Amino acid sequence: MNRRELIKFFSVAQVGGVLLNGIALPSTYGAPYSPSATKRDLIKELGLRTFINAAGTYTAMTASLMHDEVIEAIKSSSKHFVMYNEVQDKVGEKIAAICHAEAAMVTSGCWSALVLGTAAALTGMDKQKIALLPNVQSFDKNEVVVQKAHYHDYFHALTNTGIIPVQVETPEETEKAINSKTALMFFLNESAPMGKIQCEEWLMLAKKYQVPTMIDIAADIPPVHNLWKYTDMGFDLVCISGGKAIRGPQSAGMLLGRKDLIAAARLSAPPNGNNIGRGMKVNKEEILGMYAALERYVKQDHDKEWKQWEAQIALIQRAVEEIKGVNALVSVPPIANHTPTLSISWDADLVKISRRELQQKLRNGNPSIEVVGKNGNAIQLTVFMLQPGEEKILARRLREEFSRAVV
Repeated sequence: MNRRELIKFFSVAQVGGVLLNGIALPSTYGAPYSPSATKRDLIKELGLRTFINAAGTYTAMTASLMHDEVIEAIKSSSKHFVMYNEVQDKVGEKIAAICHAEAAMVTSGCWSALVLGTAAALTGMDKQKIALLPNVQSFDKNEVVVQKAHYHDYFHALTNTGIIPVQVETPEETEKAINSKTALMFFLNESAPMGKIQCEEWLMLAKKYQVPTMIDIAADIPPVHNLWKYTDMGFDLVCISGGKAIRGPQSAGMLLGRKDLIAAARLSAPPNGNNIGRGMKVNKEEILGMYAALERYVKQDHDKEWKQWEAQIALIQRAVEEIKGVNALVSVPPIANHTPTLSISWDADLVKISRRELQQKLRNGNPSIEVVGKNGNAIQLTVFMLQPGEEKILARRLREEFSRAVV
């Protein structure tokens, strides 16, 4: 570029922008992002089906809906750069205080918390071991003791780290199974009723032999006090889903527990590399959104919310029980998804519709509705993911379909 061209360049540049240390910058430099006036509805644009969720917080149904405070935390934090570890530090401190833990971190769901918690028990702060996972053959400790009834699909999260599972059923078997190779004792809270050893005795055995413990309480909130019940009880690591009843981002979860184990877990997680958890990234917006959701959840009126659920369930129950041959029973699961649940069954001789046909009619209706199918002529529904007024729509649609099917 010759002198004349250079003068012409800077003359034009100053019209459209500013000069910074002799460099022309566009006039929009440093200006905040301004979204277009027309907001896109991508769900409508892509032709995606939306529905009333009377089934629950299933991953396939995109779990729960976030509150406005959570969305605002995500939106506001998306406008700034911050250091990743600082976000985890600050949010971890807040979550730990709420949940009565020494330390905490936000993970990419409860599954990630299980993987990272197991990794922490295997490696500690040893970066050479961290880099070796899931190749644990040379580790001095590489076994995890688990009750046979707790050896669920979710245990695959632990086996991702390369551990050797050791299944037990009784306290006597557990004591025999614990040895110098035992890295961790795992408890799946959802399966507690099926196991022969309850969590208090499981903890007692672990402490007797000084073995770290980890518990999965992914869907075991509500009640709200479960957020700190198991840390207070003495579990070394607690894994929680953030995208269910707490209504944080679906892809977020929490790992709570001992300070040294959380520190070790973070070494196997982003932003660090050369580890088993590098792909389990949870972004800054999700970390802050998870904290906003948790803070809101612990402050809300849970007694009021429970009464609202009971009223919604009662309305639906009354509507369907008016149909001859239809029965509805209210129950509350003892552990996971501990909310009022309605099981509806019907006499096939009086109500000529199959469970699959009913589900399909509800799904294809307007609005679309999702419920859980049970064995035989039965469905199950819950109301804790309903939006205000949707219980009336659900009651009406069920009544309509049952009425049409009556002989």
